Amino acid sequence: MDPVILVALIVFGIIIFLWIFSAFIPVRLWISAISANVKVSIGTLVGMKLRKVIPAKIINPQIKAVKAGLDLSISKLEAHYLAGGNVDRVVNALIAAQRANIELEFNRATAIDLAGRDVLEAVQMSVNPKVIESPGISAIAKNGIELIAKAKITVRANIDRLIGGAGEQTIIARVGEGIVSTIGSSESHAEVLENPDNISKIVLGKGLEAGTAFEILSIDIADIDVGRNVGAQLQTDQAEADKRIAQAKAEERRAMAVAIEQEMRASVQEMRAKVVEAEAEVPKAMATALREGKLGVMDYYNMMNVISDTQMRHSIAGSDEQKHPEQST
Repeated sequence: MDPVILVALIVFGIIIFLWIFSAFIPVRLWISAISANVKVSIGTLVGMKLRKVIPAKIINPQIKAVKAGLDLSISKLEAHYLAGGNVDRVVNALIAAQRANIELEFNRATAIDLAGRDVLEAVQMSVNPKVIESPGISAIAKNGIELIAKAKITVRANIDRLIGGAGEQTIIARVGEGIVSTIGSSESHAEVLENPDNISKIVLGKGLEAGTAFEILSIDIADIDVGRNVGAQLQTDQAEADKRIAQAKAEERRAMAVAIEQEMRASVQEMRAKVVEAEAEVPKAMATALREGKLGVMDYYNMMNVISDTQMRHSIAGSDEQKHPEQST
């Protein structure tokens, strides 16, 4: 074989070997680990590739842990990565806890991370407490005046209760409940405005942090605004309701009176009809009496005179009432 071709094949083979070697083994990462006194073999890096683990996600945090003096094994970091955890954040949290003299084991840190909590933020909150500002909380004192209070809650993360502990929303809800009950038990809104620190003392003494992932350090009332006069509004609404009820009852009585009046008018009309009917029978009776001789002609004329006299008296009486209506009343 021609020596030139042989050399070309050897060079090509070396290039292919180096390409395959670099594809499976991150040489630069391995050199960085060796220079940082991280004991990692090439076989371990190849195994990570085969397990579909990104070596840099494991080796770089391991380098930081070794530089910080932490004793962490690559297998534990890889196991946490395969479980879906954030290895870099866990290592950063362990380093921060070590610097702050906070006891935090690797297993607890990984459990907190897998539970969905930000373990690094929890460690930072243990060192630097966080201030949570509540929204405006509306409460009504006994005198019916509404007060709207805003509170600032200073909390510190409790690492031992991060797993299974309630979050910030629970803290805000409990503080809001305490503010509402404290203002509601006050005799007047002026009492609350004069001593807003009483709310903080009472609410803080109720142990609102139980079952949460935080430790409440202080509760400060940042602002109190006077709202509506709910008591007066309720009295106005009650008066309006009573007015409507009275109007309904009056309308009911009026309707009953109209019904009674109509019934009486019907009765009067019925009586008048009976009188007219009876008066219609009078001429017949008189004619029968005249035919039978029971009534004389003079008796008839006397009766007619009496009727005429009665009608005249009624007409005179009616004209007097029209001229002097005040006397009739």
